[in-house]
Amino acid sequence: MSVEQVEAGAQKAGMEVAVYKRLGVELADGVGCVVHTTDGRELIDFYGGHAVAILGYRHAGLLAALNAQATRLFFQTNLVDLDVRRDAAAALTALAPGDIDRAFFVNSGAEANENALRVAFRVTGRSRVICLEGGWHGRTAAASACTYDAAPWYGFPRTPFDVTRVSASDSAAMAAALDDSVAAVILEPVQGQSGAKDLDLSFLRAVRELTAARGALLIADEVQCGLGRTGFNFAIEAAGVVPDLITAAKGLAGGFPAGALLMPQRIAGVLKPGDLGTTFGGGPMACALISVVAKTLAAPGFLDHVRAMGELIRATCKTGPVVRIQGRGLLTGLVLSRPTKDVIPELLERGIFVGGSGDPNILRVMPPLIIEEAHVRKLAAALAEIRA
Repeated sequence: MSVEQVEAGAQKAGMEVAVYKRLGVELADGVGCVVHTTDGRELIDFYGGHAVAILGYRHAGLLAALNAQATRLFFQTNLVDLDVRRDAAAALTALAPGDIDRAFFVNSGAEANENALRVAFRVTGRSRVICLEGGWHGRTAAASACTYDAAPWYGFPRTPFDVTRVSASDSAAMAAALDDSVAAVILEPVQGQSGAKDLDLSFLRAVRELTAARGALLIADEVQCGLGRTGFNFAIEAAGVVPDLITAAKGLAGGFPAGALLMPQRIAGVLKPGDLGTTFGGGPMACALISVVAKTLAAPGFLDHVRAMGELIRATCKTGPVVRIQGRGLLTGLVLSRPTKDVIPELLERGIFVGGSGDPNILRVMPPLIIEEAHVRKLAAALAEIRA
């Protein structure tokens, strides 16, 4: 390689594909629920990297597990047994409702949903999926086929299977659409990208009854709303519903890439070697962190704290431009009287980092689950200073 080629390569280094609308903030580090910018500002993180920083930053348990596992076994294939993988599966499925006691580890929420759909087709032998208006399930081919309003970015020439969308509150429409061609209904119990829209609990119960009666599987996409974020281990538990499949990701490993598909043995037993697969899913580093997250969620009082902080947000943050609050627990949508693009910078000026949603007038509040009362009070005070 010539000197000219080396210099040309150096000039190109560091260039990213420009597919994100950046927020105009460059972060340097974080501790607890606070992040610091490269220009020295301190921000309370109420966005958590799209709900990923579930236990905040520099969490002692996560750091200890990561360091210990890195020095023991950094990576190995799924073709060998690992105690760290067994421990993660046991800790995670212990959080799941009903008879769900098996885990298939992957790398992301989209991959988890992709495999959930694959399992539904294989188990039922059917060809169609029902999803909901407003639902978001990922950017891979099958997951994005079930994602509402994905046409502008879908990119593939066609969807891989037939999809029917129904209203997120219309039990009658669901009943009419759910015939013997439907392999699965996939839904988020709280729709994150739509602005933390919590589905009516009676609707969730109706969908469970309909799918059970008509031989379709119910997939609870808990990628954003699961893992304690709503004050329940999984959001669908608020309705007293046990789905057939649960998908999880986002904060599953505290910020390390990880996802999981959870299922009962009655479904897992249908699968045979080769039906599912992944290279990096279930890696020892991710699994060590999954165990920490799952065991932290199971600790006495942890979910009580999440519920209390969610209630405090609802009690104090309907102020300034906020006209209504929706969602559940610490997956909260602040419905504004004016666009989020105008309010987000004003909150940043006051030391508050929040994010938008698919709705231009809804802010999403998804902080680490260890958020404290003082942080919420500062959010409320900042909102109160902003004009309605």
